[in-house]
Amino acid sequence: MKNLKSIDVSGSLASAKAHLADDTSLSASTRALMNMLIVIVELLIAKFGANSKNSSVPPSQDPNGEKKKRNSAGRKPGGQVGHKGITLTQTANPDEIVDVKIDPTTLPPGRVFKELAQEKRQVFDIKMNVHVTEYRLQVFRDDCGDLHKANCAFKNSVQYGPSVRGLVCYLSNFQMIPIERITDFFEHQVDLPLSAGTVVNINEEAAEALVEFESLAKKELILEPVLHADETGINIAGKTAWLHAATSTSWSLFTASSTRGREATETMGILPNFKGVLVHDHWASYFKYNCTHAMCCAHLVRELTRVVEEDSHSWASAMIAHLYLMKGEVDSTPQRKLTEDRVSALTSKYDEIIAIGEIESPLAAEPEGPKRGRKKQSRARNLLDRFRDKKSATLRFMTHGDAPFTNNQAERDIRMTKVHQKISGCYKTLKTANASCLIRSFISTCQKQGICVSSALTGLYDGKLPIFRSVSTPTL
Repeated sequence: MKNLKSIDVSGSLASAKAHLADDTSLSASTRALMNMLIVIVELLIAKFGANSKNSSVPPSQDPNGEKKKRNSAGRKPGGQVGHKGITLTQTANPDEIVDVKIDPTTLPPGRVFKELAQEKRQVFDIKMNVHVTEYRLQVFRDDCGDLHKANCAFKNSVQYGPSVRGLVCYLSNFQMIPIERITDFFEHQVDLPLSAGTVVNINEEAAEALVEFESLAKKELILEPVLHADETGINIAGKTAWLHAATSTSWSLFTASSTRGREATETMGILPNFKGVLVHDHWASYFKYNCTHAMCCAHLVRELTRVVEEDSHSWASAMIAHLYLMKGEVDSTPQRKLTEDRVSALTSKYDEIIAIGEIESPLAAEPEGPKRGRKKQSRARNLLDRFRDKKSATLRFMTHGDAPFTNNQAERDIRMTKVHQKISGCYKTLKTANASCLIRSFISTCQKQGICVSSALTGLYDGKLPIFRSVSTPTL
């Protein structure tokens, strides 16, 4: 961060380093201590300067973030012209009819009255009550003493029905209501006792019913022309674990793992068999797979912004402008396909910016004396190397019509699982985390395909999956 409250931090550190190098009167121990303090200051400044605009820090952790006012474009508050509103309308088949008679004492005396058609006023309300169905099974005993009972789908003498279990699963996983509040709702609003353990068991039952969906989702995601992959940290029993996502515009699948790297993606079983365009944020494990890679340029822009703020490198600001220029041209072109000449011109400009970066962000000098390992490079140099070495993946949004500019699809799909954990706390075990991920995968897929989530969840407890739209079957 170049300036902090009108103090030239970078300049002050550079001056301190220069004085330290010129001062020959300092002892070796003092010099080592001063160098260590300078490193600590640089680390603190780098951490303090990180925010959601120049790094992967989420907006919720931005220090003293200023809220930008929305540009209203001169429009008045409320619904705009053409907006489809939601208004109650009277129904032709009310559940109950109440005749309201005129109080005769309110009528003026001495007049003759003629009754007209009634004026209808309807009140829409909800009545929550428990509906108990008793199944009486016919029982025979044959002449050999053997018993024969009628078949029944319900095995226990008393149990919760599909609608109750579906509602519990809906409140827990879609509305993200904590378990204690769910049990309180059923006790005080529905007059139906429900324990916390029962809520957990109901969710586990849903996950078990989704084994077929998980297999189907994997097959469909492998066939997608464009796949988005991402990973994020989650908390399992107080320890950091990882949520992995493979999503598209029609399908979602999330899994939890104790590892972040290739072991988790191999277990997930999608990326090893995927051959389309994979959009991600440069995590090294993704590049191990034999498919067409596309970089998330939103991540790159944030890292470029950090370089501009810390080092004032012109190549970084020029690259930000060029990325958005290319995006604008692609978005405004039919079928998002530029001509070969225009692609060549834009790529040449990209190479020119890289050449400027080679001058502004040179390689680090060779260390003195024998030293193993790679030379430590600056953040700016590492980013420049990525733009140079992953040029094709960075420009995929310009050269491949289906490749997007960002990995927002995966990030949006992950967000609700992160919100769920913030509300309900950490997962107890890896098993419960994966059960929650599978249910969330099902909910996300239903939303993408226009399927009613509450009905779909209730259907799980009747052994029914909704009919999903397949990638391999064209939409009519």
